[in-house]
Amino acid sequence: MSNRRGLIPMFLIPVLIGLVNFYSVAKKPRFETFQTIDVVQLIVTGMCFGAALGLLVIFFRGPRSS
Repeated sequence: MSNRRGLIPMFLIPVLIGLVNFYSVAKKPRFETFQTIDVVQLIVTGMCFGAALGLLVIFFRGPRSS
């Protein structure tokens, strides 16, 4: 059970980083006209959400039986 508790912060950190980055891009007035840096930032944000989703799947899959 203690092994699963370590996954919770590993899930929350990428989610928080992803939300902060998405919010910072979405609040800009030039949100409709993406520039290169905005696209890169959104790709990194998506990677953070992907990592968080992967960790969430690992968390709920439970321990493997050998």
